[in-house]
Amino acid sequence: MRHWTRRRKHWRKNFDLLSIDGIRPFLNSLKKRSGSEGLAQKIKLSTIADALGVSTATVSLALRDSPLVAGATRDRIKEHARAIGYIYNRRAASLRTSRSGIVGVVVHDIMNPFFAEILRSIESELDRSRQTFILSNHYDQLEKQRTFIDTLLQLGADGVIMSPAIGTPPEDIIMAEENGLPAVLIARTVEGADVPVFRGDDAYGTGLATNHLISLGHKRIAMIGGTDQTSTGRDRYQGYVNAMEAAGLEVRPSWRIAGPRTKQAGFEAAGQFLALKDKPTAACCWNDLVAIGLMNGIARAGLVPGVDISVTGYDDLEEAAIATPALTTVWNGQREVGRRAASALLDKLNGQTVRPSQELIKPELHVRQSTGKPVERA
Repeated sequence: MRHWTRRRKHWRKNFDLLSIDGIRPFLNSLKKRSGSEGLAQKIKLSTIADALGVSTATVSLALRDSPLVAGATRDRIKEHARAIGYIYNRRAASLRTSRSGIVGVVVHDIMNPFFAEILRSIESELDRSRQTFILSNHYDQLEKQRTFIDTLLQLGADGVIMSPAIGTPPEDIIMAEENGLPAVLIARTVEGADVPVFRGDDAYGTGLATNHLISLGHKRIAMIGGTDQTSTGRDRYQGYVNAMEAAGLEVRPSWRIAGPRTKQAGFEAAGQFLALKDKPTAACCWNDLVAIGLMNGIARAGLVPGVDISVTGYDDLEEAAIATPALTTVWNGQREVGRRAASALLDKLNGQTVRPSQELIKPELHVRQSTGKPVERA
């Protein structure tokens, strides 16, 4: 209770300081110490930060109109700075160092454990160079991604690592590069953007999963999840098609159930999958989340995943090994993707030549209990 009482007194003190009566004594004390002449030059960011009970970083961002600071806080800081005669010198601030120590990272869904593993590697690699990162989800909303890139440019960020939103034009990435924001892509490619790309070999990986099912004797195999709007979706579906055709098996459009890449989507797809004509005996899923959701839907329908219907996933998330049944899946090298992407960006920042090419991490198949020989039922 005493802790919260002290905090309330601290907030009340800072609030009073923002009033005219609170600012005047503060101004007078400054004038007595340094005189009115040269006052603006002697006031530091830390002076404002201490007076308002915020960090110097928050003050700096607010004075640069950064959207990373809440509007009310930004206005409060700027009002106080004006009242005490502080003039923010943007040019001087940018000249103090050639590097900000900030890297932007933008992905489409941080809730997906796939990206959590990538981010862990990115953070570890950046830590070695004392770089920090600002993270944003774009949820495949192009304007949200553009706003984040604009913010990074305003902050003078050193670079950006991005899994680009659906529909990202190469001009957006080229614009960032031309304005001093080097870019590296992960997981997805953007045709026409000459920047380094790090991702798994999705066509090869899905081919591994499909060929595994074929080797068990499955002939009717569905592809669940994904979209042709992304390079990842196109490549994974192509890997499935290539494996089926190479084995002389039919590829039916109805056996592809495209959609979002979540557990809920996989669960909802189970009903559609089980209702297919000449019901497939196996499903090659776009990722582990879809596969686990599908297995839950299959079990809800009274069937046994891995026995009645074989299921494969993709990414080899931690959850895959402890699912029921344990999921046969493809390791996609996400930690290696994150490490190499961060390393390439740091190399670019240090003036080294980094080829604007695509580097594919070779996937591996991990066989578990969710796949078995087909069971033909009347």
